[in-house]
Amino acid sequence: MSEEASAPAAAPTPAPAPAIASQADFVAALRWGFDTAIVQGARQISCVAPSFEIWPWSDADLLRALTDWLRLPQRRLVLLAAAYDDVPRFHPRFVAWRRDWAHAMSFWQAPAEMAAELPTLLLDDRAVSVHLADATHWRGRALVDLRAAHLWRERVDAVLQRSETAFAVNTLGL
Repeated sequence: MSEEASAPAAAPTPAPAPAIASQADFVAALRWGFDTAIVQGARQISCVAPSFEIWPWSDADLLRALTDWLRLPQRRLVLLAAAYDDVPRFHPRFVAWRRDWAHAMSFWQAPAEMAAELPTLLLDDRAVSVHLADATHWRGRALVDLRAAHLWRERVDAVLQRSETAFAVNTLGL
């Protein structure tokens, strides 16, 4: 057996993080965040926003990538929002897609007193984060940074602890 064959594979180098200066840049940064988290072997990706209206949830390529990722063992997609009322209207493909993946996803609604302060953020369980700091002027950061991701995870976990499950796949009624 050669040395090359026995050497462990190095983690893929992520593509450079895109700059965020417009809505299109933010959507591209989100796509970069998902792709980088998946390539780097993230087990959990968390998506936080007051509303997911501008997120690319119905993008067919993104859903294919998430499908392949969720097929791997112990993968989890977590969404935290102020409300999910607009998701069916803006992202019907995502709403249909999630029916098959509900077992690997969780949807949380922040309490009213915390909802106004929710960041717009994509975060994995390692070092990837995409944060839209100013939605009016479309300013934000996309980066791979362990410390920044850790600080965001702490903040998101504090909100999740007070949140309730929401956006059920099947609604029961009379």
